[in-house]
Amino acid sequence: MTNLRLGIDIGSTTAKAVILNGGKDLLFSSYRRHNAETVQTLQETLAEAKEKLGDIQVEVLLTGSAGMGVCERFSLPFVQEVIASAEMVRQLYPQVKTLIDIGGEDAKMIFFKDENMPDIRMNGSCAGGTGAFIDEMSSLLNVPIADLDALAGKSTMIYPMASRCGVFAKTDLQNLLSRDIPRADIAASVFHAVVLQTLSTLSRGYTPKPSVLFCGGPLTFLPSLKRAFMKVLCLKEEDVLDVENAQLLPAIGAALTESATKQIFTLSELIEKLSADQAHETANQNRLPALFKNQAEYEAWDLARMRHTIKRVNIADLDSGGLFLGIDSGSTTTKIVLIDEQGRVAFDYYINNKGDAIGAVQHGLDTAHQH
Repeated sequence: MTNLRLGIDIGSTTAKAVILNGGKDLLFSSYRRHNAETVQTLQETLAEAKEKLGDIQVEVLLTGSAGMGVCERFSLPFVQEVIASAEMVRQLYPQVKTLIDIGGEDAKMIFFKDENMPDIRMNGSCAGGTGAFIDEMSSLLNVPIADLDALAGKSTMIYPMASRCGVFAKTDLQNLLSRDIPRADIAASVFHAVVLQTLSTLSRGYTPKPSVLFCGGPLTFLPSLKRAFMKVLCLKEEDVLDVENAQLLPAIGAALTESATKQIFTLSELIEKLSADQAHETANQNRLPALFKNQAEYEAWDLARMRHTIKRVNIADLDSGGLFLGIDSGSTTTKIVLIDEQGRVAFDYYINNKGDAIGAVQHGLDTAHQH
């Protein structure tokens, strides 16, 4: 039996894979966004491992929110990710008392006790206060994630911001922008909101105690988020256990977990099992019926749809009469329209705010004036 173990963690946004030897040494690791192409990304990762290590034989165990779907489709073994994370801490970092993990669309906290089973907690189906939430706030500010972290490091004040719901958070963020609050303070407020959301949701009835281990992509690649947690929890540097490859810890946990369901493959065999033909065949099972039976039915629908359109007119063709201006400045986009007295559209404009709603309106009005 092989002593090489492959742990795969496929989350909502990223795919992680590690290969450990019998001494728990890391021989291979991969971390990449899968962009909803989970099977293809996994195949590419395995091909990369095969190129580096050869066609080795490994024990395989998968985890992660999207990993469960892959396991169901291809009859592969699965372990719940908080169980894998707890096993990783038990074997590698027994001094840890609290684990905090922020993922793409979920958050986990595990409280380890000396004698009892660990207290494992995970958020529900809402992605508030997770990596996806941070991505959305970054997009609203029109700032890359890495720059958002750098901005937060320059902040001087924290402002209240909702994190339970992205819609409410958008409203708060737009309000801060309209008040000309520095973007550095807004970025720091986003991270602070994530901290409050995580603690209020997951730490009820229990106070996180050192040593604390932070893991997951956001907490690994966004140091300002980690510092925000430390500030709220009043943690000192010595209270936090810094480890390498914190973004890979659930995958490492999957590799370390003993399971009767583990399967053994060579890397070539596993790639073949995840072949595109099999994936296509499985994905097409239990699908909903097509919206249109044939091309003619679609064309009939499209023709009926086009009958209900608003008439348009060129501004230059208008001899007299006034125009009516409508502006819709939303949380993410700005819409502007000019209509004549007959209700015909003379000008329309739609653009992403890119974090500057007032500037978007000004640009739209300038564009309308040029017409």
